[in-house]
Amino acid sequence: MKANDLWLEQTDRDEQILEAAERILRRKLERQGKITDPTSSAAFLRAHCAYRDREIFGCVFLDTRHAILAVEDLFFGTVDGAEVHPREIVKRALLLNAAAVIAFHNHPSGNPEPSTADRAITARIKQALELVDVRLLDHIVVGADGTASLALRGWV
Repeated sequence: MKANDLWLEQTDRDEQILEAAERILRRKLERQGKITDPTSSAAFLRAHCAYRDREIFGCVFLDTRHAILAVEDLFFGTVDGAEVHPREIVKRALLLNAAAVIAFHNHPSGNPEPSTADRAITARIKQALELVDVRLLDHIVVGADGTASLALRGWV
């Protein structure tokens, strides 16, 4: 067997393991029923998108008691960015009858430190959601090295 074949086989196995971990964490998060603090969803979100090789921006949509309505990947980008449209987040929140939203995205570099652009899009999303009485609870940046909550930093 060639080295390249072994590498591809190992990569496939790694993907399967990561997908299984994500499914387990999603079930655990859904069993909890609701999100009570910024750290309750961090492990799931880390398993969900920390290992991706391109940027993914999504939202956790919640009802009035912060029970999970849906977890969705909404925008897909490249290794260093994704174009995010706040109106699409508002549209999805209204369709799901969500009362609150937690935004999330990954940094393929592994470093979860929020950028200036991350802070700017957070402000735009918050402003757009406020127009329809939906609260932005947090924006979590996910990296292989951990997660960063913009709410815990006072930026939401």
